[in-house]
Amino acid sequence: MSKNIIIIGAGVAGVNAATKLVDNNFDGKITIIDMGKDPYRREYSEVMEGFLGAGGWSDGKLTYHTSIGGQLSKYCGRDKAMELFDSVIDNFKRFHPKPEEVQCSDPQAEPDFIKPYFGLRLFPVWHVGTDYLHEIGKNWYDYLVSKGVEFIWEQKVSSINFRTNEVVFKSVKPEFANMDDDGLFYDKLIFGVGKSGIDFGKQLAEQYNLPTEAKSVQIGVRFEAPQHHFQKLIDVSYDFKLYKKFDEEGVSLRSFCTNNNAAYVAVEETYGDHSYNGHAKKDESFRNDMTNFGILMEIKGIDDPFIWSRDAVKKLQIDNTGTYYSPTRKPSTTSEGNDVSAIQVDDLNPLHDSLGEYAQYIIDFIEDMKKVFPTLKDDWGVYMPEVKYLSPEPLVDYTNLALNTYPDVHFVGDALSARGITVSGAQGTYAAEYILKDLDI
Repeated sequence: MSKNIIIIGAGVAGVNAATKLVDNNFDGKITIIDMGKDPYRREYSEVMEGFLGAGGWSDGKLTYHTSIGGQLSKYCGRDKAMELFDSVIDNFKRFHPKPEEVQCSDPQAEPDFIKPYFGLRLFPVWHVGTDYLHEIGKNWYDYLVSKGVEFIWEQKVSSINFRTNEVVFKSVKPEFANMDDDGLFYDKLIFGVGKSGIDFGKQLAEQYNLPTEAKSVQIGVRFEAPQHHFQKLIDVSYDFKLYKKFDEEGVSLRSFCTNNNAAYVAVEETYGDHSYNGHAKKDESFRNDMTNFGILMEIKGIDDPFIWSRDAVKKLQIDNTGTYYSPTRKPSTTSEGNDVSAIQVDDLNPLHDSLGEYAQYIIDFIEDMKKVFPTLKDDWGVYMPEVKYLSPEPLVDYTNLALNTYPDVHFVGDALSARGITVSGAQGTYAAEYILKDLDI
């Protein structure tokens, strides 16, 4: 039997899958196709594509709990999920230039001052350090290349034939626009596209009439303020997660991906629209004493939540750029000293125009933070929107994350609604483990 594996997407899921294969002496061909660039050529601003994807390029925090980031424990059970998390964390340490600096925070006590207005989710987080991600990427990439993994960069997959096992792709470089498409055949396919490829995953689900599970809307804003306003909570939980639930309305809100000390807002571009995320540098020379985090709202019961989310994001764009509102502040700069790409608006009316009645939940969340953190007052700003595009999730075989009707095709990462580095990497590892077993390796 031939052993030809194609991985679509060089993000955390695909890279961990390839690492699991080569670590176990896989002797076939592994090809990884990605729209971006290798870690030596990838620019700081190229957030969405390239080696280690979005999370592995700009977010140095690895969550360490099965209730965060997706449904991995539903597939394999809690104990196996934690084992897979450990393998992802071990890989980041393994290729880290200073592995001794990787630390785990594990807050235990919920402070009383939070309770009247918010719940506080407490769980362990491994802190890799955003500053080190690019060096980790280079070390990791060099290892995979040394083991014979072939990377095909700056190529966009245009079609996959699940019946003939063929992947068709084309260069994204303008100078090659008139070139013919290329194609490769696979024995096993790992579909690990990130956020920028979710639309393609939805297209495949419709083309092959794949049974899917609808996901809730996940949308909100990126909130930014001086760190001192939140310090008493940061002292308890460095990567804090405030939350509120409104069960009868089918709405819940949570703070998401907290960044402190040297915290900067990062622009993401998906489907041609701007949205916002955040990251934090570890190096003290970048310190700006700011904190940012997402205020992410989950809305259940929306018909076609994927289309609803995309429509909402479009309404928040001005000249194809996201928006920024603050009672007192100006948009910040990136860690490279560039202005964050956002058009400042005078009020939160765009949020109402985009989200309708749901906008008020986010506004109330901010008002309650002003009560819990009384120095905050009007010293804050929000970048609109932050969004997690969750297309309908294909139903897969829980033992291997393969499509039920096409068992040689494994969906992992954002393509399977993973949210976060650890879960995405764990899904890639889980699929690779099965492939090794299936090939008797």
